[in-house]
Formats: sequence, C-alpha cells, structure tokens
Amino acid sequence: MRAVLQRVSRAKVTIAGEIAGEIGPGLLVLLGITHDDTPEQAKWLAEKIVGLRIFNDQDGKMNRDMTEIGGSVLIVSQFTLYGDCKKGRRPSFIDAARPEVAIPLYEAFINAVKALGVPAATGRFGADMQVELVNDGPVTIVVDSK
Repeated sequence: MRAVLQRVSRAKVTIAGEIAGEIGPGLLVLLGITHDDTPEQAKWLAEKIVGLRIFNDQDGKMNRDMTEIGGSVLIVSQFTLYGDCKKGRRPSFIDAARPEVAIPLYEAFINAVKALGVPAATGRFGADMQVELVNDGPVTIVVDSK
C-alpha cells in the first residue's frame, strides 16, 4: 500500500456535484493498493498514519499526532499512485490492484482508522472524483507499507 498524506485545514471530495466526504483539520490520504497487499498492512498503515507526529504543538514544532489534535481523515482511493512511467509517455497501471482485491483492502484501511478513534470520511472507490483541499504547511508525506 502506498499513501500520500497531505496535512490539511480542510478537504472535501465531490462526486457528480455532490459532496461525498468532507473534513476540517486533519489529513487527506490518497491511498493506492497493489496486488500483494494484505489486511495486516492496511492495519499497520492506519496505525502509522494516525500516530505520525506531523501536527504543530504550541511551539510550532511538528510534535503532535492525529488524536492529540482531534483531527479527521479524508480517505480517497488512488490507483494512479502505482502508475509506472519508466517507459514511454503513457503510465502503466499494471501494479495497481484490481477492484476485487483493492476494494476489501480499501475498506479494511478505513475501518482500521475508525477503530483507532479517528473520524474518517471517504470518496467512492472507482468514481470520478473532484478533490479540494487547503494544504496546511504545506506538509505532504509519502508512506509505503513495504
């Protein structure tokens, strides 16, 4: 699994003109899943992300985690995170998991975040989504489960 995290003051995902998910302060998580990912990796990744100390403390240092700030997570499936651009001009997405593998792992990740007590909003797997965010910092981090 691969996640691109963006610390946000707010974010939302819209599908066909309707808001599917929206959060205030917290993290926008763009989540990519590959063929051999597992539910254990989904749980590990959720714990890693929720526990990352990337939010400012009273001194302006990145020293607080998601639970300390009372933040939320907006989780958006993003198969293009496994796009391979080494050859040619059109990315290959052969490393991205097919929906029958990816959907249960996407849902496992969402459930693992919620199980940690963090509110989570989502987009819709496979939908054409418009994602809006206000990046706070800006802070953008990539986390791989492998």
